[in-house]
Amino acid sequence: MKIVVLGAGALGAYFGSRWEEAGHEVINLVREGRAKQIEKNGLTLHSEMGDYKVSEPKIAQSPEEIDNPDLVFLAVKGYHLPGTLEWLKTLVKKGAKVYPVLNGMEHINTLQQELGEEAVLGGLSYIIATLDDVGHVLHTSSFHDLVFGPLHPSQQAICEELALACNQANLNGTLSPNILEDMWKKYMFITAFSGITTAVNQTIGEVRSYPQTFRIAERMLEEMKDLANAHKIDLTDEHVQNAFEKLRGLDDGMTSSMHQDRTKGMPLEVEHLHGGALRLGSEVDLSMPYIETIFGIIKPFEAYEH
Repeated sequence: MKIVVLGAGALGAYFGSRWEEAGHEVINLVREGRAKQIEKNGLTLHSEMGDYKVSEPKIAQSPEEIDNPDLVFLAVKGYHLPGTLEWLKTLVKKGAKVYPVLNGMEHINTLQQELGEEAVLGGLSYIIATLDDVGHVLHTSSFHDLVFGPLHPSQQAICEELALACNQANLNGTLSPNILEDMWKKYMFITAFSGITTAVNQTIGEVRSYPQTFRIAERMLEEMKDLANAHKIDLTDEHVQNAFEKLRGLDDGMTSSMHQDRTKGMPLEVEHLHGGALRLGSEVDLSMPYIETIFGIIKPFEAYEH
């Protein structure tokens, strides 16, 4: 496949490099600063699942430089989405489908409105990774999972092609028949995990050592289940319990990417995760007091000028 990685941060660079390692053509569509960093330092993965160095990373700074793309792997933070839309429109006109792995749910509606329903796949990822000082990827988890599926009947073929590409690569890829439900399950989990670790500024192990604090994460899971139900997605109490057990099973030193961003003084996705949940709640007249409280606690650290 010819895959354009739009957002070659830790997540995009990791999965893009894994596809490149498997023999697919991967082009990193990046802004000038990241382009210079990759040109200077190259692209290397330091990973528990195997290190890898891309011998000659392909870089583009404009979609005009890219011909006949099959897929755009959209791996930007939520607050950068508006700045990608013109590039995405150009790539879709050239034939690409867009596979977004942003957190939350609001971006799907935005992308479908801007690009058309046939252009936008459903998708999510599970990975914990960050960039080091020279822009190389530090993959610090044993999981590196992609889940994707069609949101429109016309997308089945590209999803099957993507499943094959993932199967050839050093990552776990799953073609889901229920991608919206899977996205909501991820949204439920990440809202609780990122919310509690960022709000108290501690790893999940520290959070768990205070049952009163860990209980708030469970309450957020319950509120997200109610939100999904209100939007006609059939999440259950069992899904909540499975997510809570997943939080319970994470290594003590593990934390969320949002908490990592807070410790680095970087912009936070709180508006797109927790703020988005509250907006989706207001659409269906649903009160979510725990998420509203966590949102209010994190908001002063957002550090991003819109």
